[in-house]
Amino acid sequence: MKPPRFQYRDPDTLADAVALKARHGSDALILAGGQSLMPMLNMRLAAPSVVIDINGVTDLQQITRNGDVVEIGAGVRQSALETDPLIREALPLLARAVPHIGHIENRHRGTVGGSLAHADASAELPCTAVVSDAVVVLQGQNGRREVPASSFFDGFMTNACADDELVVAVRYPVTPAGAGTAFVEVARRNGDFALAAAGVIAEVDGDGRFTRLAVGVAGVASVPLRATDVEQELLGRPVDPATIEAAAKRVEAAVTTGDDIHATSAYRKHLAATVVSRAVLAAATDARNGGNR
Repeated sequence: MKPPRFQYRDPDTLADAVALKARHGSDALILAGGQSLMPMLNMRLAAPSVVIDINGVTDLQQITRNGDVVEIGAGVRQSALETDPLIREALPLLARAVPHIGHIENRHRGTVGGSLAHADASAELPCTAVVSDAVVVLQGQNGRREVPASSFFDGFMTNACADDELVVAVRYPVTPAGAGTAFVEVARRNGDFALAAAGVIAEVDGDGRFTRLAVGVAGVASVPLRATDVEQELLGRPVDPATIEAAAKRVEAAVTTGDDIHATSAYRKHLAATVVSRAVLAAATDARNGGNR
């Protein structure tokens, strides 16, 4: 299959990319890794007048730490997150989640900003952004603005970008020392989209009780979710498998994905509770073992 006709632009500065997006608005799409855009073009699910290739914009390909925040440029390859020592030390949940993204060939091309902008609710990076309270940085003709990840994903594959904006970075708070993390995913085959996945950051006190808990769930609704009911149920309670399993069932009420060729809604509800239970227990165990010290 072949894509529809479009004009191709390849700016080498961020200013030029922003100017092109402002000029063409919704008629322009951004090409970063192309792992989602190219199939959509080939299947005629997208028909932009202009494609703006940002691979030459090196300003978008940096990972930096400023105090307790790690900023990841939109053009950073997903595979870079697997090997970067800063990511492993400061954002262990992200390091755990990335190997679940497609196959290594996809991760060598796919970008952080591309995954966030595509806003697939079953994708791993949007889930980590929501559970980590990350902030997505957008830039348009009127300058930059920051949007919390919890507000960035508007619905099924839609985001908060205005027509003249593009994603330029995402900022993750550094995971506290001693916190435990886990990412658990169920897919039909290795590399497939998640039927359900959960990312967790947990802190546990000396008595073995949860003092902080953040639970994100992917693949079960139109956007990645925070399982706040599960968090509230477990805060202050001891790390106990039966207690965690019972609390994890609260996530079933948030599952809105209906029956499809991959799974029934009932099965996804079961999977959602299962991955949340496993991820919470694994993160708590990681915390009790010292977490990301």
